[in-house]
Amino acid sequence: MKALLIASVTLTGFSLTSCEDEPDKYEIASGNPTVYYIRCLSSEVVDKSAVNEQVMTNGQLVEEAGPQSTLCLVGENLRSITEMFFNDQKAVLNNSYITDNTLLVTVPKNVPKAVTDKIYMINSKNDTTTFNFHVVIPGPTLFSMDFEYAKPGSEVTLSGRYLIDDPAVPLQVFFKNANDNDTEAAVKSISDDYTSVVVEVPADAAEGNITIKNVYGEVTSGFMFMDSGNGKDSWMLFDFDGKTGLSNHGWHPQEIKSDEWSISGNYLQLGNGDATMDDEIWDDSHFSFEYWPGNWKETEDYTDADSRRLIDIADFSAWENMSMKFEMCVPKNNPWTACALQIIPASTSIVTNGNAGTDIYGLPTGGCNNVYISGDEVPRALYRPWTSGINDTNDKWITVTLPLKSNFIYGYKGGVATGKLTPESWSSLVLFLASGGVSGTPCTPVLKIDNIRVGKY
Repeated sequence: MKALLIASVTLTGFSLTSCEDEPDKYEIASGNPTVYYIRCLSSEVVDKSAVNEQVMTNGQLVEEAGPQSTLCLVGENLRSITEMFFNDQKAVLNNSYITDNTLLVTVPKNVPKAVTDKIYMINSKNDTTTFNFHVVIPGPTLFSMDFEYAKPGSEVTLSGRYLIDDPAVPLQVFFKNANDNDTEAAVKSISDDYTSVVVEVPADAAEGNITIKNVYGEVTSGFMFMDSGNGKDSWMLFDFDGKTGLSNHGWHPQEIKSDEWSISGNYLQLGNGDATMDDEIWDDSHFSFEYWPGNWKETEDYTDADSRRLIDIADFSAWENMSMKFEMCVPKNNPWTACALQIIPASTSIVTNGNAGTDIYGLPTGGCNNVYISGDEVPRALYRPWTSGINDTNDKWITVTLPLKSNFIYGYKGGVATGKLTPESWSSLVLFLASGGVSGTPCTPVLKIDNIRVGKY
């Protein structure tokens, strides 16, 4: 990577006059603008000589910059500019940052359809002045997949940025096959803003990362298709098929099903289609899945296959950098319109499957209880997609991703929890549909859940 270039730049004649301070001072000038040069005031400019390489700048003279870079145009009569385009993408102008000699503007984030490598400056009489400038398009990025356990032959949506298809170098998407070799997926469509692409899962697709290549570079996903947990940077907690041996382990065993809805064997179901849920209902018999470590031993040792602490299965030492994922299906006939799915971790000092006492490490055990569930001390995630109008998944399965640091911060009624999470907090897990602090409408929801996992996604 090229050395960092840091410069202290003083722009002659650079003075920003705020419209708020002097509301009557700004006036559009007549005539046409003249641009002498452009400085980049953003933190980065992409270097075309190497994919994904960046040069750090502070006021460097530039003839090119990437989308969302902040530029300072230096010239004369710049107050004559009423509209500005980079290629065919319109930029937002703010009079507070325009003087006769300087103009601050951010390069539009959208990718141009027609590339001319020019800035177009239009005055009040619709006269146009041009200036040569190249908008550098970064390589693609890949954030997520709408359903990570999709079957071969089905269509899935990949989301990211700069997923651009060039006539000379078409966009390509690759899954891994059973031999860990690339197998190409058929591209079905690309969104107009290049932030998503629909592909057909290859017939021989197997567990592995996904790679996208285009004319601007390539990227490999941080997530895994069909992720079963590699024990290094991802771990399966509950697949309900026996991989970890963990399932119901608390007061309210929920139905573990295998039927026409299954995506990979057994799955967990909350709700039976008849049980009603609303803001005031506490129905843990139908809507609570509990996994509490321990097995009613006088001195808990967590050694039984079905009673281990989750921290003995997954490495939560850097939990702030991890996410939780699971697949979910909410049928159209049983929409979800009230309460949050509360996802609640807890240490063994708070809850265990047994009597309160002491474990083999000499630490206190909380024993079976639900006191912590209804309080505001233990942080948990509150997943409630219905508040955004998503009441069901249209009889399809989707993948839900919850970054631990930003999501596991709430109390039972939706406020910020008073306690803090530690690595030991991830010893147990409860999924409970209740409360959450947002009013909804009564419903008889069914939530089908599978493949609960954590990883450095």
